[in-house]
Amino acid sequence: MKYSMFVRALAVSGALLLSSVSFASAVNTGVNDVAIHGYDPVAYFTKDKAVKGKEKYTAIYNGAIYRFASEENRDLFKANTDKYAPQFGGYCAMGVALDKKLDVDPDAFYIADGKLYLNLNKTVQQKWLEDVPGHLKTASRKWSGIQDLSVADANAEEE
Repeated sequence: MKYSMFVRALAVSGALLLSSVSFASAVNTGVNDVAIHGYDPVAYFTKDKAVKGKEKYTAIYNGAIYRFASEENRDLFKANTDKYAPQFGGYCAMGVALDKKLDVDPDAFYIADGKLYLNLNKTVQQKWLEDVPGHLKTASRKWSGIQDLSVADANAEEE
C-alpha cells in the first residue's frame, strides 16, 4: 500500500515537473525565470521606452516573473495582463515569423494595436518594421507550432 502511494506521488511529481518545463518554454525567461531581462512591460506603454524594473515590484504570469518600476505599474499589469504582457511569450517577434525562438533586446520594441512586440536587436527590428502586418500574420500562424517547444527544438535546423 505504501509503495503504491509512493509510486503514485512520484508519477504526479514527474508529470508536474514535465508540464512546468514545457510550459516554461512558452515564455522567454532568463536567470531565475525573470522575463524581459527584468524590464517593466507596462513602461513600454506609459513611458514609450524600456525601463528597468525593480526586484521589490513583481508579478508572476504564465510561469514568468515580471518586474516593474513602480507598484502602480505592477497593479496595472495584474489588472490587464493581456494588454501588457509581450506577445509570443516575449520571444523575438521576427524570430517567431521565421519559426525560431530568439532572445530579445528590451530596447528593440514596437507597439502595434495595443500589443507589445520585442525583437532580437535594432537591426532585426528594422526588418520587422518593413512589413509589420505581414510579419505579424506569419508569426501568429507559426507561434502555435513552436510555442511549447524548447528553445533548442524550435531553433534546431531541419536536416
